[in-house]
Amino acid sequence: MSRKLSLISKAGVTSRQLILMLISALAVIPGYLMITGSLKTQEQFLNSPWSIPTHLSFGGYKAAWNDQFPTWFRNSLLVTLVAVALTVIMAATAAWGFSHWRWKWRDSLLGVLISLMVVPPVVLLIPLFTLGAKLGWISTFRMLILVYVGLMLPFSIYLLTNFFRAIPASLMEAAEIDGASDIKTFTAIVLPLSGPPLITLAVVNLLWAWNELLLALVFLQSDDKKTLMVGITGFQSRYSLSIPTIMAGMTIATIPLVIVYIFGQRYFITGLTAGSVKGE
Repeated sequence: MSRKLSLISKAGVTSRQLILMLISALAVIPGYLMITGSLKTQEQFLNSPWSIPTHLSFGGYKAAWNDQFPTWFRNSLLVTLVAVALTVIMAATAAWGFSHWRWKWRDSLLGVLISLMVVPPVVLLIPLFTLGAKLGWISTFRMLILVYVGLMLPFSIYLLTNFFRAIPASLMEAAEIDGASDIKTFTAIVLPLSGPPLITLAVVNLLWAWNELLLALVFLQSDDKKTLMVGITGFQSRYSLSIPTIMAGMTIATIPLVIVYIFGQRYFITGLTAGSVKGE
């Protein structure tokens, strides 16, 4: 009987491993095709799309980068970094207020902010575009940055509030006894302890803002203000017959995300689970 149970247990473990391997393969295959395709000529790709390139060709990268890619890349970098920096700063200060200060309607207001997480951005397009047109901010970075900050703030405040509430109250009381003000406590104690959730928040928001297409497509209508995702949308139709060029463009757009995740992954799981246990 015990042998039979052992065989069933091993079969279960093997099946789970096979499922995970299949899911991993499904996730890796598109990246493999993108990278290998960018290093082939058009003829090599059409003849053998799945093979590893034996003779590397960088013609696709040259064609992609000589287009408007540098401008699109710079625009995406500017919008993403500014929006994420503002979001992290505003979310950290707001979360400190929600977690540390006691005031009327605090929990109700926090509940309203959390409920905004479920509002799809497409619902806000028309009123936001109307507001931007009245302000004369269409095709400007400041309009898109403000929209990004507004959309990223609810989740950011929610994540940091949970973490700040989990910080032991004894640390705050010790700082208060030593005569530290609220701002001093926040900057000298809370923020240094909040490295993992802050980095996690920055990584998650960076990935979203960098990949966002719909809002950037609506609000940035000038060619010189397009972000990378908007530029790639038109880029694909322009070079629809040159597969290596399209693959190279996608690879260039993906590299910053990979770099960000590689440097932030050590904090990622820690940041997501931070605040899940009181006092940790």
